[in-house]
Amino acid sequence: MIRVFISSVQKELAAERRAVKEFILQDPLLSRFIGDVFLFEDIPAKDSEPDDIYLGEVEQRDIFLAVLGNEYGRKNPDGKSSTELEFDHATKTHRERLVFVKGDDDAARDQDMANLVSKAGRQVTRRRFTDIPGLIREVYASLVESLEDRGALITRPFDDSLCDGATLKDIANEQVTSFVETAEAKGRLALKGSRVPKAVLQNFNLLRDGKPTNAAMLLFGKNPRQFFNNAQVHCFHFHGTEKQKPIASQQPYEGRLFEVIDQAVEFVLGKLDRSVGTRAKSTQAPVEFEIPRPVIAEAIVNAVAHRNYRHNGFVQVIVFADRVEVWNPGELPPGLTPELLRQPHGPIPRNPLIAEPLFRVKYVEKAGTGTTDMIADCLKAGLPEPNFRQCGPHFVTTLWRDWLTEEVMTRLKLSKRQQQAIRHVKTTGKITNQDLREFTGVVIRTASRDLEDLVKKEVLRKVGATGRNTHYILAQKLDTNRTNRT
Repeated sequence: MIRVFISSVQKELAAERRAVKEFILQDPLLSRFIGDVFLFEDIPAKDSEPDDIYLGEVEQRDIFLAVLGNEYGRKNPDGKSSTELEFDHATKTHRERLVFVKGDDDAARDQDMANLVSKAGRQVTRRRFTDIPGLIREVYASLVESLEDRGALITRPFDDSLCDGATLKDIANEQVTSFVETAEAKGRLALKGSRVPKAVLQNFNLLRDGKPTNAAMLLFGKNPRQFFNNAQVHCFHFHGTEKQKPIASQQPYEGRLFEVIDQAVEFVLGKLDRSVGTRAKSTQAPVEFEIPRPVIAEAIVNAVAHRNYRHNGFVQVIVFADRVEVWNPGELPPGLTPELLRQPHGPIPRNPLIAEPLFRVKYVEKAGTGTTDMIADCLKAGLPEPNFRQCGPHFVTTLWRDWLTEEVMTRLKLSKRQQQAIRHVKTTGKITNQDLREFTGVVIRTASRDLEDLVKKEVLRKVGATGRNTHYILAQKLDTNRTNRT
């Protein structure tokens, strides 16, 4: 297994150091070849001098990975920082060196750091970055190239592989230009240098030897379907709570990923209940959906960005009467579980070259916080937390449309007949005593007792006192957050 040493000024670049280590060890591809990543702050205190420890660690590693910022760091009696000593020792011991420089303004750096950046540039290729997602993208591309040079990686990851038969003529240049303008307007791209589409693609590592990669064609191709039969999102709508015919509506979406995501999100929103506010604060009345729009978008973006594109299956988005499910081919990266998605975690994209442009145009709001944001937004809207689970070769995200989930009904000790009654109300909007008797076969007294118990438990609300027009509808939400957690 390959071993990596990460070098930088600890205090200034603590977040970057930690993000790089977590990404390497959890990435499905890199973790197959890299078994150890060294950070000085992770080792226990020893009696030895720090210089002796970290220089010894440099010598034991195969790859020296330096992240350089503005600060030079504390100097030793000879006037050199730990970072420069480590770089020099890696050079002396013939370690492979990868250097990443934060920012473009070298004049803003400490003079000694500016000198180190210049020295490193004379010996190895430096890659520039502005933020952690950009650093992860550059680290990923560099390590993949390193693995290829070592002969360890024969097949490139899907997003970084050349798109078979594609040329630059298959790129929709106007889409690349539009992407740059949108990313700049969103404040997540400050492009310096050429704005020619080819240069932009090269800047995002979407070309190899002047030819488009799979990521380039999926994001900016004129006709991605020409090259990929599985890069689609299939949307379905069922009136009930199960996959049963007839299907109310269905629509396959194909094309560039940006457009496919937008179309799938709009399909779901078109099936959800919505409320229109007043124009008190703007000329346009605000619209709120029963599931917040950012939650729907995050689930679909995650499925499209992180799916396994070597799998022949499609992403499926299914709208039921009580929930929305998003199925994507693939599994979570090693070390990441559905339970850990509920906690803060670093970005672990399966397809970094696809995820990066999506981040730049704010399809992904915050690297590594998407699932926790989804949970917070659902709770704020009075909805249960989303469910995350692995189901065979698919990863499934479930977003609840109402508080009466299967879990909640079980916790309320509802009988099977009462649960049948709830599903009937979710599908048709109401239930009568006669309805319950017809599909359960019970007598009128038993049906009345079941329905009145649901009213007592604040699950249903009775409309009308007596007579044929008397029926029952779903009550307002209970204290969902408490109910869903106890």
